[in-house]
Amino acid sequence: MSDIRLALIGMGKMGRTLAELAPGSGFAVVARLDEHETAGGISREALSGAQVAIEFTTPAAAPRNIKDVLSAGCPIVVGTTGWQAEAPSIEAWVREHKGALLAASNFSIGVNVFQQIVARAAELMAQAPGFETHLVETHHSAKKDAPSGTAIMLQRAVEAGLGHPVGVSSIRVGSVPGTHEVIFDTHYEQIRLEHVARDRRVFAEGALVAARWLVSAPRTGVFTMRDVLSSPEGRS
Repeated sequence: MSDIRLALIGMGKMGRTLAELAPGSGFAVVARLDEHETAGGISREALSGAQVAIEFTTPAAAPRNIKDVLSAGCPIVVGTTGWQAEAPSIEAWVREHKGALLAASNFSIGVNVFQQIVARAAELMAQAPGFETHLVETHHSAKKDAPSGTAIMLQRAVEAGLGHPVGVSSIRVGSVPGTHEVIFDTHYEQIRLEHVARDRRVFAEGALVAARWLVSAPRTGVFTMRDVLSSPEGRS
């Protein structure tokens, strides 16, 4: 089977990690577009025949990049966070134009399992009187959005289980790839659930899994990592 032709949009730390891992995962990188190359828009020619694109750029650039890539007929996986306010209009546009978008705040397989764990924990804690709940997320000092997209995803899962709002504290320090904690605390005991990413490779590997899934069958619409992990192709 021939390699999947992949375009990388955004050549920061994540883009470089994807470029390193892609060849060993059955992808041929046919385009590497950094910020100045996408500033004027992304054309079909710039994608160099890519079958799928993976985008890790900035919150300001992501919505336009999504439209440009899908208008060129290329499905796209988006890992940029911080553009949630525009997500409803972008998702409506994707469905109207019959494109294929897979967006996730975190591509780590472990984080996506962790989301389901904390959701169930919150349902159980809703029956336990006296506990307070809080989320703490820690990332490298260069991360622009706070709270992180992953923290917002976990916050929503916990709030749905508890039935009330939950606060989030954001810490930006050093070069931490990403740590997320959910804390249930009362006077004499505490439950602490934690996911720690040790290397950004986990995000790149998950994004490649998502890209492979997105083109493994004809697909149109808006998808998440839950769709990937719940399908046989995503688990293989």
